[in-house]
Amino acid sequence: MKHNFRFFAGMLLLAIPLCINAQNDVQQQVNELKGKVDRMPKISGFVQGMYQANLSDKGELLDNTLRMRRVRMSVEGNLSKTVSYKIQGDFSRSPMLVDAFIKYKPCREFAIQLGQFKTPFTIESPINPVNLEIFDYGESVKGLTGYSDVCGVGSLGRDLGIMATGSLFPVEGEEGYKYSIVDYSIGVFNGNGANQLDNNNRKDLVGRLEVHPGLKALTLSGSYYYGMYRNTTVEDEIAANGVARGKTVFPNGVRNRWAAGIQYNDDKLVLRGEYISGQTDCKIGGLDEQDDALILDQILNSKGYYAVAGYNFAIGKDKSQRLMPVLRYEHFDQVNSALLENTNWYTVGINYWPIKSLNFKLDYSLIQKESGSNSHRVVGILSYKF
Repeated sequence: MKHNFRFFAGMLLLAIPLCINAQNDVQQQVNELKGKVDRMPKISGFVQGMYQANLSDKGELLDNTLRMRRVRMSVEGNLSKTVSYKIQGDFSRSPMLVDAFIKYKPCREFAIQLGQFKTPFTIESPINPVNLEIFDYGESVKGLTGYSDVCGVGSLGRDLGIMATGSLFPVEGEEGYKYSIVDYSIGVFNGNGANQLDNNNRKDLVGRLEVHPGLKALTLSGSYYYGMYRNTTVEDEIAANGVARGKTVFPNGVRNRWAAGIQYNDDKLVLRGEYISGQTDCKIGGLDEQDDALILDQILNSKGYYAVAGYNFAIGKDKSQRLMPVLRYEHFDQVNSALLENTNWYTVGINYWPIKSLNFKLDYSLIQKESGSNSHRVVGILSYKF
C-alpha cells in the first residue's frame, strides 16, 4: 500500500511541472497567435447617400438634388505593439486620399504620428461624420477649421504634418483605468490642406487641450491655430486684373484661429457648445484720394458659435434601436465681402439607428441672413458603415 502511494505521489510530482510547461507552451502559442491577429489589416468604411432641398421663405422649391455625400474606405492595423497605421480614401467623386499616417505610441502619456490627418482644432471636427447629430459639421466649424475655410485654402479638415498626443493624470476605478483628466494634441502642419504641398516658407502650429474635470462624459476644450496661408489662384487673378472696388479677396497672409467649448456626452444625453474666432489677412479694392482704384491690406475677423442638444432613446423590443431628437442653433459671421455677413441657422432633426451599422438623419433648418431674406433647407442622409 505504501509502495503504491509512493508510486502515485512520484507520478504526481512528475506530472505537475509537465502540466505547467504544457500550459505555458499553450499560452505562448495563444499569445503568438493573438499577436498575428492584431497585425492583420482591418478594412472598414462607410457610405452616405444624401437628399437636399432648398426652399425660399415663401416655401417655393429653389433646387433639390440626390448625391453621394461620402464614400470612404480605410485600411488600418498594427505593425507592432507600439506602431500602428491608417490609410483612408474617398470615392464619392474621384479617388482621393483622406488619411495616411503612421503612429508610434510607447505609452498612454505620449504618442507621435506622421502623415496626413485631421488637424487638432475644435471639439466637433474629430467626430466621425456618421456619428454627428445632424447631417454635417456646422458652418463655423467648416469655415474656420479647414473644410471650406474662408481664406479659400484647405479641405477635409486635414493637413500634412507631425503631431504629438497623449493622456495625462489617469483616473482608476475598481476595474482599472477609466479615463484621463487631460488629453492633449499639438502638431506642426504645412497649412495648405489635404493632398497639397506647402507653398510658403512657414509651417502652421495647431493644438488642442481637453480637460475632463472629475467626469469622463464632461469635456472642457480649448484649441489654437497659428499660421500663414497663400492662395496662388487668387494671387494670379490679382496680378492679371487687380481687385474690383469693394471686393474682398484672400491671396495670402495671417490665418489665426482659436476655439473654446464644452461638451457632455454619456452616450444618452449629448450637449455641446463652442465659440470659434478667426483672423484672416485679405485685400480689399478701395479708392485713393484721386478716386483711383487702390488695393488695401486688411485683417478681417470671423466668428461663430453653436449649441447642440440631443437625447438617445432606446427603442424596439430588445431596446437595441436608438432614436435621437436633435436641436441645434448656430451663428456665423462669415467674411465674403467688404462687410461681414451674419447668418443664423435653426435646425431640428431626427437621428435614427435601426441597427449599429445603419443610420438615418432627417433635418430641417431655418436660415436667417441679416443681409437678405430667410430660406429653408431639408436634408435626409442615409449612412451605412462596415
